[in-house]
Amino acid sequence: MLKRNKLTPYLYLFPAFAFLLLVYIPIFQNIWDSLYEWSTFSPDKVFVGIDNYVHLFKDPVFYQALKNNILYAVISIIFQVGGGLIVAAVLEDKLIRKFSPFFRTVYFLPVVVSMTVITLLFTFFYNPEVGLLNQVLKMIGLDSLAKPWLGDSNTAIYAVIAVSQWQSIGYIAMLYIVAIQKISPELYEAAEIDGANKFKMFFHITVPQTKEMTFVAVILTLTGAFTVFNEPYILTGGGPGTSSEVLSTYLYKTAFSKDMMGYASSIATVILIITLLISLVQMKVFKTGKEDA
Repeated sequence: MLKRNKLTPYLYLFPAFAFLLLVYIPIFQNIWDSLYEWSTFSPDKVFVGIDNYVHLFKDPVFYQALKNNILYAVISIIFQVGGGLIVAAVLEDKLIRKFSPFFRTVYFLPVVVSMTVITLLFTFFYNPEVGLLNQVLKMIGLDSLAKPWLGDSNTAIYAVIAVSQWQSIGYIAMLYIVAIQKISPELYEAAEIDGANKFKMFFHITVPQTKEMTFVAVILTLTGAFTVFNEPYILTGGGPGTSSEVLSTYLYKTAFSKDMMGYASSIATVILIITLLISLVQMKVFKTGKEDA
């Protein structure tokens, strides 16, 4: 009986341990595969060491994709994190709060809709001939701004990024609403008595008091920006040319169109390292912030 009791905790830990194996074994397998040159149609793998990485860091398409991912991350932090905080603060304002359930639903609805469906809808929205965006621009006299948004190499990546902002801002706003609801109302009441306006209360109370949620929102946004796939793949396929290529679409094309599996594994490893570094930096900042608090 005593021996059985000693084994019980390990039996509870086994499912979690098995799950970790299912997660980490493919990761290490991918890193190992990146050291070989191989394809799905070849039974043999040729060991090339770090040649795939040497080639990768000389590849102009890789740098274009990385640049687009960084642009994705910067714009997403501004609009998703910054915009989500503003939306949450407005919805939790006492003048708007009674209508808040309705607006929460409106803002959160895009989050529950399939990204594939959303991107297909935006292909019609951006259509140069009958798309809503160009039609509205023409109606208000801005015909010169109408263009093939997804077919122009100067605007394609921005049009793709805009879809993600529209879909994700509601999710970040919901996170911030939870954080704002935990702020003591006495802080706002005291600030109001001192004559502080809405802007001062936002910057001096809401922003500092939601700092921990900001850390969470930033890491979610950054990770999403460096692993995004559906939007660029469905809307533009990485085109025109490579103007809207991101790391994940380049990985997909390298693996399944060019059948360069070893090279694709090296791209996947770079994505892993980037997201891992983001997580480590965020954890360090979050830990430092808690210690300072």
